[in-house]
Amino acid sequence: MENEIYDKKYANFVMILLAMIIVAVMYVEGMLTPSLPSIAEGFGVTVGQVSLVLSTYLITGVALSPIVGKLGDIYGKKKMMGMVMLIYAAAVSVTGFSPNFTFMVISRAVQGVGLTIMPLGMALIREEFPRDMVPKAQALISGMFGAGFAISLPLGSLISDTYGWRWTYHSAIPFIVILAILTIVKVKESRYRRPEVKVDYIGAIALATPLTLIVLALSEGSQWGWTSPLTLGMSILGVFLFVPMFLYEARYHRKGGEAIFDLKLLSNRNVLVTNVTLTIAGLGMYLSMQALSYKFETPAPYGFGLSILDTGLSMVSFALGMIVFSVVTGKVISRFGIKPLAIIGSIVSGLGFFLLAMAPGYDMTLIDEFIIGSGMSVMNASLINLLVLSVEAKNMGLATSMNSTFRYLGSSVGAPIAGAVLSAFVVTSAVSSTVSFSFPTNTAYFYAFLIGGVSFIVSAFLVIFAREILGKRSVGTEVAEGLKHVAKGETGFVESAGQSE
Repeated sequence: MENEIYDKKYANFVMILLAMIIVAVMYVEGMLTPSLPSIAEGFGVTVGQVSLVLSTYLITGVALSPIVGKLGDIYGKKKMMGMVMLIYAAAVSVTGFSPNFTFMVISRAVQGVGLTIMPLGMALIREEFPRDMVPKAQALISGMFGAGFAISLPLGSLISDTYGWRWTYHSAIPFIVILAILTIVKVKESRYRRPEVKVDYIGAIALATPLTLIVLALSEGSQWGWTSPLTLGMSILGVFLFVPMFLYEARYHRKGGEAIFDLKLLSNRNVLVTNVTLTIAGLGMYLSMQALSYKFETPAPYGFGLSILDTGLSMVSFALGMIVFSVVTGKVISRFGIKPLAIIGSIVSGLGFFLLAMAPGYDMTLIDEFIIGSGMSVMNASLINLLVLSVEAKNMGLATSMNSTFRYLGSSVGAPIAGAVLSAFVVTSAVSSTVSFSFPTNTAYFYAFLIGGVSFIVSAFLVIFAREILGKRSVGTEVAEGLKHVAKGETGFVESAGQSE
């Protein structure tokens, strides 16, 4: 009966549109990674400083995700996605014309609103697809990250290598604008809206402030000095400010409000496991992939000495692994369950990073990339399904957005750590009596990839504590029946069922 309330033709259109949006966003972001060294050289900044191009984008995403997700639950996810797409299109348009590094960092911060697109899309999929199609749809959408990288890395690198990194931004503008228009015109508004609920803006600011201070301190630590009063002071202040944030959110909840940092939602075991796991995995992935892009471009004997274009082509192997195994995951996840696949995917990615730490040759590096992408695809698709199939429909926007906040928190910390690790172990090569360049050594890459491998092994261990909701070892008919009630818009059932032992 549940499937009858869904328009599968429209659902397929939504899936294709979201897939195209993700590919476009990943093109914009993916093409930036191999261009980081040239951006640093063009603006005259260091390896550590150029990581701000990535971390400021992530900081904004962390700050805005819970707000946008909550607004989506209240006013409609389609409405918020349309607004986000327009802002993102404007930010992408101006970033390519950045006259200096400061301007680029600011425009990238505005561009960070694009990170709220994915959680809104995941919530829309849960609303527009019958439950038995959700695992396959979420796996396919997850695979589009790989497709985006597969397109962005070689194409973006070709444009960057030929015309400069600015043209990679210019080339994306028409596609982003067209997709924004299609979203506004063609997508139906959400089934579930609650305009009577107020947004916890103070809580959002209280959450964003400490995150910003911590990530900024990590980003600039290599420049200010890791033991300098500014770095330590900003880090300590950021950690300390979490205390009043938690106190305020608890008080806000007790007074009947729906807090941005929803502790009640986090008390759901599957939500907590998903958030913590993707935070740790995001840190390791972002750190390691940034290090890998530098290794491809670093001159021998510490790297492979590739051009930006060749670096982009070399990272397609990672994307192919994600694409191939997203399809595989979608086909088998309902049969084998979420937990086994998430654990296997995490271990496979960890193994890939450990193999990279052994400083393999170029060909073996490409194989290791494919292994990492394969495992990451399986893990991501599994955990996304674990989240959306464990949450009530009324909280879907906030749940997916909070998950993105945790994921981006890990990524935003991973970027400056990568810069710090790569800056800590360098060798200087003199080009002339007045000009010299510093390059990360094999030791730097060893530690970067080792951290990545450990993060995924830890992630595999954390997944053990989740409750299975698919396959033969699912928690049982009680939660399954609750999820059917959720699909029909009936709330309050899953929370009690999902938390019962």
